[in-house]
Amino acid sequence: MRHSSPQLPLMTQWIAHPHAEELAAMSALLDEQPALSQLIQQDLEAACPKNPHTGRAGLTGEQTLRVVVVRQLTGWTYAELAFHLADSPTYRAFCRIAALAKPPSKSALAAAVDRVRPATLAGMNDRLVTSAPASKLEPARTVRMDATVVPAAIHPPTDSNLLLDAVRVLDRLLARMETAADFTAYHRHLKRVKRRAMEIAHLAPQQTVRRRACYREVLTLTQATVSYAACALAHVDCFPQLTPEQRAVRDELTALLPLVAQVMDQTERRVFQGETVPADEKLVSLFEAHVDVIVKDRRETYYGHKIYLTTGRSGLILDCAIPKGNPADSTWTVPLVRRQQRLFGEVPRQASFDGAFASQDNLTDCKDLGVEDVCFAKKRGLAIRDMVRSDWVYDNLRRFRAGIEAGISLLKRVFGLARCAWKGAAGFHAYVRTAVLAANLLLLARARLT
Repeated sequence: MRHSSPQLPLMTQWIAHPHAEELAAMSALLDEQPALSQLIQQDLEAACPKNPHTGRAGLTGEQTLRVVVVRQLTGWTYAELAFHLADSPTYRAFCRIAALAKPPSKSALAAAVDRVRPATLAGMNDRLVTSAPASKLEPARTVRMDATVVPAAIHPPTDSNLLLDAVRVLDRLLARMETAADFTAYHRHLKRVKRRAMEIAHLAPQQTVRRRACYREVLTLTQATVSYAACALAHVDCFPQLTPEQRAVRDELTALLPLVAQVMDQTERRVFQGETVPADEKLVSLFEAHVDVIVKDRRETYYGHKIYLTTGRSGLILDCAIPKGNPADSTWTVPLVRRQQRLFGEVPRQASFDGAFASQDNLTDCKDLGVEDVCFAKKRGLAIRDMVRSDWVYDNLRRFRAGIEAGISLLKRVFGLARCAWKGAAGFHAYVRTAVLAANLLLLARARLT
């Protein structure tokens, strides 16, 4: 496996276009940071089960890094990205693909990007924001911090839809088990469950008796399908040796059945026992089981993950934290400051937060860490002179904090954080980290061009 691209023959010159100039500046920044591509190269080699020195040469770490940035910057699918790499000399030059070389296919692009770990992307952003070009632009002495939600790509969950999804997926897996292992001891209840789920969706709110009857039938049919799946697992476990298809179906059933049991339990509790199931005990998707329920301002409900962002005066994203669940913002005030201290070796001189981060304990702890001015957008009973040196400093830091909203909007509109398109918990983290990395590269490139 190659570690870097050789000298590219017949390399096309950058065209005279603003976007091409930005790509050229980003390419120069990446050339100045060879450690970034080396980190990705390590992931590519670790994920390769065979000898990395034999077989077909795949994408190098350098090429994969640039493909990751282009894909997040443009929002293209892998098929669209493969086309543009074959069609555009500018994107081929940026991604270090020789003019006469065969461009990578969409499957090769997807396989290379999928091997990059979220922790690697987080470490790459830490290296980028502490590099010499970034330090010259952003000294990180005055920072602002805020939280936002990145939704996952799931439909709004209802108990009936989750049960329908469970029966549909189990039915499909049982059909595969029938083909792979001759398991026929099951019946298909998908049509009946679909009818009852459709009826539940169209019942009036006051028709509680009929709604409960429909739910009871759906639960009964779901339980029957679960029992068929358990029998299929017992059937395949009797085989002395499993084929790859049998093993794959067995593993999928083993992973899915506990999730279906959780969906059935929360439906029983909510519909028949009248309980309010806590958000941290809810399962809102069988396919994205990691998703959290985030209630924002008691008005809107999101299904995804909360992220905490820290930016400086330049707009550079200095830090991105992705906690589990929906923690109160006030519990992350001090940890965010400590993350800045660990990253830059010292705490910022001034820090501005949203009002939800405010508390007397947080103010005291931040001051003890060495932060001179701590501004909370809403005072929450705190005196201005306890937070900062003067009213003038407080007003300026409040206005400064509002600027992070523009950065969050940019991430959502341009870099895809309005909705995460990648699957799984690792995919979610990698998607967010990639968006942050691409945004920082573009900002540094534009600063270099001005």
